[in-house]
Amino acid sequence: MKTGVLFKEVPATDTRVRIDASGSGIVEDDVKWEVNPYDEFALEEALRLLDAKKATEVVIVCLGPAHAEQRIRDGLARGATRAVWLKDPAYLGGDSLATARALASAVRAEGIDLLLAGKVAVDDDNAQVPAMVAELLGWAQVTFAGKLEIDGTQFKATRDVGRGARAVVEGALPAVVTCDKGMNVPRYASLPGIMKARSKPIVAKAPADLGLDPATLGKAGSQVVDTNWTLPPARPAGRVLQGETPEAVVKELVRLLREEAKVL
Repeated sequence: MKTGVLFKEVPATDTRVRIDASGSGIVEDDVKWEVNPYDEFALEEALRLLDAKKATEVVIVCLGPAHAEQRIRDGLARGATRAVWLKDPAYLGGDSLATARALASAVRAEGIDLLLAGKVAVDDDNAQVPAMVAELLGWAQVTFAGKLEIDGTQFKATRDVGRGARAVVEGALPAVVTCDKGMNVPRYASLPGIMKARSKPIVAKAPADLGLDPATLGKAGSQVVDTNWTLPPARPAGRVLQGETPEAVVKELVRLLREEAKVL
């Protein structure tokens, strides 16, 4: 079973984000980048299948600019077999569908049987691309999975549906499964893994390599355009309540919650 993992590079959760002059993106000059945290759960699950000899190889599939190579190398250092990198400028800046169109073509060309991805990317928070990839491929899909079992060509995924309830979904491969926090604990790259990653293949795929028309990809192929980006409003300063007795402080707190915050 060939297992693929969608890998996305996102701004690190502790980096300072600044909106660019166009109001449709961020200033990338001083941004610190990282692998989308949820994609790390997907990679770890794929590596566990490889360790259990249920997967024959783990292929990272990444669409990203030149600086995404470091994130790909990180995945290879953790144990992925090789990587496919959609790095042509024609792929960049696309909406969810244009991005999914490119990724689905790469997955199809690789002959992947099981595709794992994070449940959501922490930059745009859309949670759309993996589902669109599954639809374009005509594959079964399970989103927000917290547990995955593979038996031959059959899968069983368990997903949290809220309030302590869980749904169990069974089906046949090929399939797309998005991974939730808690599915596993991602491993770190070892020193031998880092050394081996230097020689593991990263194959760059241009649109022509996948039989894709650049007009259907990236900005040119997008139907959704994000504009008027703004930072969230600054958090108001905290307030220290004063009172002669604890009872007086509690009374004032209740009043503020009712009259100002309007949560009571």
